[in-house]
Amino acid sequence: MERMLMKGNEAIAEAALRAGVQAYFGYPITPQSELPEYMARELPGRGGVFLQAESEVAAINMVYGAGGAGARVMTSTSSPGVSLMQEGLSYLVGAEVPCVIVNMVRGGPGLGNIAPAQSDYFQATRSAGHGDGRLIVLAPSTIQEAADLTILAFDLAERYRNPVMILGDGILGQMMEPVSFPPPVQRQRDLSWATTGAGEGPRRLINSIYLDPDELEQHNLHLLEKYRRAQQEEVRWEAYRMEDARLAVAAYGLAARVARSAVDRARAQGIAAGLLRPVTLFPFPVAAFRQAAEQVRAFLVVEMSAGQMVEDVRLAVEGRAPVRFYGRLGGVVPTPPEVVQQIEQLAAEVAP
Repeated sequence: MERMLMKGNEAIAEAALRAGVQAYFGYPITPQSELPEYMARELPGRGGVFLQAESEVAAINMVYGAGGAGARVMTSTSSPGVSLMQEGLSYLVGAEVPCVIVNMVRGGPGLGNIAPAQSDYFQATRSAGHGDGRLIVLAPSTIQEAADLTILAFDLAERYRNPVMILGDGILGQMMEPVSFPPPVQRQRDLSWATTGAGEGPRRLINSIYLDPDELEQHNLHLLEKYRRAQQEEVRWEAYRMEDARLAVAAYGLAARVARSAVDRARAQGIAAGLLRPVTLFPFPVAAFRQAAEQVRAFLVVEMSAGQMVEDVRLAVEGRAPVRFYGRLGGVVPTPPEVVQQIEQLAAEVAP
């Protein structure tokens, strides 16, 4: 298996190419610009289409068109760019067009700064624009995982005919780590729904308009059934040193790497801490947290935001154990000593 030293943005682009992406549409924005740069250099030579759109609004609607025609298609951007894509994302969800969206989150709100943050959690997991739609959201913690989840994202998008978002932060896009890629695999794809040119076959329509309320209700229930199936079949998480843990730290993405180091340091001080790391932010690993709540005395949620995933942890735990929060904002990354201090304080509070 090939092993290369790459930036996160480049690794995601290479993984997408090996997953068979056929079209990329996007607009440059820091800290993800290496991804479209890589695509501009590599995709045309591998038989695909790269197009820099005039805006994020245009890019997501180009994704809609190519995805509706059955192409494996993706875009990438950063926080303000995703805000501009919200209307198109809603159309993609409503029309059940598979695609992959990469969001390398920057500090915000507004233009904010280009420093890493996790403050787009709500935007990613609560909706895809207006309506009852949802994205499947994957949160890699390493460059290798970013590559692996990119390949998975294309498969999930087509399995559920739904957009899939890879949610990272600026560090994940900019840092370099060794990464291995599996050889490209020729996939059997079901495009019986797509407007690929049906010839004399049945007419195919890709749209999200249902003027009859009863018909729209049935369509929305169909979408909800897909999300329920994903909640049963696609939940992913990592448990680290949780076997005998009495205090669980919950974090995702790069914050989870900080939390893992803090857990090791706390263990060295005799505190039985462990880490629960959601890999899928939607569907959220509710059962894993509910089970952990039967074991630990408390949870500490660490985020690079004002506290967003902490709400999902509290909903999952259902009051079975206290849930505390520690976060840094505006592009400030929490440090292991800071998290250890929070663990020590919480351990002292819940000690028998």
